Amino acid sequence: MTRIAIDPARSVGRLDRKVFGGFVEHLGRCIYGGLYEEGSPLSDDRGFRKDVLGLLRELRLGVLRWPGGNFVSNYHWADGIGPKDDRPRRPELAWGGEESNRFGTDEYLAYCAELGTEPYICLNMGTGTLADALAWVEYCNSAGHTHWAARRRDNGRDEPWRVTYWGLGNEMYGDWQVGAFTAEEYVREATRWARAIRMLDPQAKLVSCGMNGWNEWDRVVIDGMASLVDYHSLHIYTGSDDYWTNVLQPHQAERAIRYTQALIERAAYRQKIAAPPRIAYDEWNVWYRNMTGALEERYTFADALAVGTYLNIFTRNCDWVRMANLAQMVNAIAPVVTSADAAAVQPIWYPVLLHAQAALDLAADVHVNGPVISPELPAGASRWPFRIGDLGPFGLIDAAATVSASDVSAHKVAVTLVNRSPEDELAEVLLRDYAFDGPARIRTVTAARPGDARALPDVETAQLEEGSEHTKDGMVAVRLPPRSFTVIEAAMTNR
Repeated sequence: MTRIAIDPARSVGRLDRKVFGGFVEHLGRCIYGGLYEEGSPLSDDRGFRKDVLGLLRELRLGVLRWPGGNFVSNYHWADGIGPKDDRPRRPELAWGGEESNRFGTDEYLAYCAELGTEPYICLNMGTGTLADALAWVEYCNSAGHTHWAARRRDNGRDEPWRVTYWGLGNEMYGDWQVGAFTAEEYVREATRWARAIRMLDPQAKLVSCGMNGWNEWDRVVIDGMASLVDYHSLHIYTGSDDYWTNVLQPHQAERAIRYTQALIERAAYRQKIAAPPRIAYDEWNVWYRNMTGALEERYTFADALAVGTYLNIFTRNCDWVRMANLAQMVNAIAPVVTSADAAAVQPIWYPVLLHAQAALDLAADVHVNGPVISPELPAGASRWPFRIGDLGPFGLIDAAATVSASDVSAHKVAVTLVNRSPEDELAEVLLRDYAFDGPARIRTVTAARPGDARALPDVETAQLEEGSEHTKDGMVAVRLPPRSFTVIEAAMTNR
């Protein structure tokens, strides 16, 4: 049995809805043939696939990052504005294709408006210039009578788009990136960009380009940029055919958060920064099967458990993680897959959906006491991939909890549980100094049964079951199915 103790009065941070964010890149069928398909009977008059739009709305995305990713380092945004038939077709260097530019800035920002989500634009620090970046900010945000604001009005948008979040390049440390920098070169260039963008738009929130949180690049960039930016980005992709490696690798993100926090606090102390930046995990996912081409990963339910664990980690660390962007949203390593006739959700869609639906205002302190796993190395391995061996042992059940803010009349609690065990596990959820008020709503996702219908034949589905459990004072007992993701939601009162 696992006992999960929650202290609703002990908040570990306010949960920012941008933690439930997404990312779309001009990669494979993510944009074209994914969320945007001109001429399709499933699209509206703007080319937006209505079935995809409906599925993404359900995820209540707090922010949507665009246009890359590696793509952005050779993307010239001015190619993608104005009449579509007049836009130039360009070579696409990151993924080896061609870019039609029929989906550009105005289409992306209109899409964000349809989703009800904040836009987050990543700037081209590869082949782009500071002048290009300033023009892009002016086009999106200026209310004046300047050249690029006038161009926006000519293109049908009178009011500014008011884009708040701007990324200073993508993975500029990598030799796969067009125009890669050393860390020192990046700091020099990004400093120029940050200062100039703030002169043009003092309300802009800037994101410095990070790696994985525990290397020299992150140290140099944080020391150089911490006083100039609002977020430092991290990226992580994990995955393995070995079940235990797959479901436990997300704990690498927890290590990275600790290291990055320490680097930021060190810089803030030494430089006397009153409001140091927070972390944007602006690319994360399970990705290891299809590493080239269109990246059309087909996910299993083990991958869904890893995704649920990632979101638990971001919730538990929400005082530092203020943004996280699942990469990506449609077709390419994505929860949503399309054909010409339909859209289907992969297993990883379900934990994202339930987390986003259940999450409340504040993350609460959680203590888990139960069985642990310290699995042996996979056959033939000399060490754990991603060095997870020194992070264990790991609880069979991973947990996070959120509660409503104290200034609301109806106190609520939501608990997200990932049961990684191949067996049923009994969990008792206890509230400290609070009592449950009425029954608890229980929603559980498990792998599909053999023979379950699929919307698309090559896309696995999952089972979502809903019920309730009686509560007694400050405790509710639930039986968690093997390899499952469960959300418990209930009202609570002070004892």
